Amino acid sequence: MTKIDLDAVTATLDALPKRYPGPGGVAGVMLDGKVIATRAWGYANVDTAQPMTADTRLPICSITKQFTCQVLLAALEKPSDFDSQVAAFLPQFMGQLPTVQQLCDNQSGLRDYWALTVLQGAFAEQPFRREDALPLIARMKTGHFPPGTQYSYCNCNFRIVSEIIEAQTGQELEQLYKLHVWGPAHMKTTVLTADTSIPEDGVVGYEGSDATGFFPAENAIYWVGDAGISSSLSDMLAYEAWIDATRDDAASLYRRASEPPQFSDGKPASYGYGLAHDRIAGLDCVGHGGALRGFRAHRTNARAARLSVVVMFNHEADAHGAAESLVRAAMGHKIPEATALPDGWDGQWIGPNGLLTRLQSGRDYADLYHAGGAERLTLAADDTLRAPGVVLSRGKDGVTLTRVKDNSYAMLVPLALLDCANAAEIAGKYHSAELDASMEIVARGGGVYAQFSGMLGRGRMERMAPAGPDVWTVATRRSMDAPAPGDWTLTIQRDGNKDISGVILGCWLARSVKYQLI
Repeated sequence: MTKIDLDAVTATLDALPKRYPGPGGVAGVMLDGKVIATRAWGYANVDTAQPMTADTRLPICSITKQFTCQVLLAALEKPSDFDSQVAAFLPQFMGQLPTVQQLCDNQSGLRDYWALTVLQGAFAEQPFRREDALPLIARMKTGHFPPGTQYSYCNCNFRIVSEIIEAQTGQELEQLYKLHVWGPAHMKTTVLTADTSIPEDGVVGYEGSDATGFFPAENAIYWVGDAGISSSLSDMLAYEAWIDATRDDAASLYRRASEPPQFSDGKPASYGYGLAHDRIAGLDCVGHGGALRGFRAHRTNARAARLSVVVMFNHEADAHGAAESLVRAAMGHKIPEATALPDGWDGQWIGPNGLLTRLQSGRDYADLYHAGGAERLTLAADDTLRAPGVVLSRGKDGVTLTRVKDNSYAMLVPLALLDCANAAEIAGKYHSAELDASMEIVARGGGVYAQFSGMLGRGRMERMAPAGPDVWTVATRRSMDAPAPGDWTLTIQRDGNKDISGVILGCWLARSVKYQLI
């Protein structure tokens, strides 16, 4: 039996509403298959004063992926038997097609379809129907990398898997969830809420922050397989109890799904079958987070310690950080004091896949902006900057970025800062053969904006700003999925006469999309 600091767990739970302020939330901690502490605070709907409770069902969003993969293992047993089915979803793809397991392990190399909705002209709040997904996926012609060689988070991987499951079994996914996971785990009220416009139990998700105030989030997307499940804290803790009860059964679904994954070169990977592998407070943890505008969730399980944590908010606070703080509290683990950083680390570069990479340091940390949100790095004994799965080092040849968790290594190319640029030069219309979609760049009164058009309509005017010579950023702060892509990197392409011929646009979830000037 693992000894834990129950007083520290209780104090950390008590502090969550203040540390992560917002309308409401729930959290629970389990040890040895039993609930040792829970909290429910605030309101599911602040306008009606509907309390948040342990039985309030909230969207668990991408935590759904592990349920989809467990259904795959239960219903189809051997994923490789269905590798040939993938081609039907990618009829125009020109490279090596991913296997079903590579889809489940986020090693497909495909661009994320929620990020691509921005480039297809979608507004954040507009409906995205079930029938919109497969035509968007079918337009893909290239990927980020050969399947199996690297990691890249991609929601449409699991959308394809869910379609294969339903086609092969002749059953709807919700029925399969009930049969193979929810029923055995005694998750009594969990449901598939594929239509995000109608959350369960009258719950409301809130955008905003303590600084700006909170306002109801408007969602209208349909998702299934990659997300869509709604569950309560009570049911999620029942799931954790089921995981614990089957922990020593090598044939159990969760045990099979949570086996350490690998890349095709045999190197260890940190993601497999819809589960992220992490190390917290000296424990090997397996879990996942979830996000939709107005909601955040995270669950994690340390099998060796028989410790589980679940956190869910109906606002956009850091559920992963909250869950991690509870694991640390349980184990009596304190984050070591960081060492002050030497000067000279700040800067910006062009990183792997042509993405703008920035480093902004504080006294004893540096925030790396490369893969979506900021990753906080601290100084290691070997004078590198590190975060879990990320190493930034510098030497006589320059700065290198190693992302162990992604199986990637790259020398960063320095990029001089640029506060202003000739906006009129880049203004014009561009077309992407990859997406069969368009972009127009408009210079207006000193401001520069990009507007995307495609199968989902004509989107908002997104702000642009110069970052360096022939490099711009395009800001997308809100999109159909959450978190939004953030800053896209737009790199200008020139012909032999140094005239602009096109651009390459990318973000972490959708990289290296080519556009030609028309």
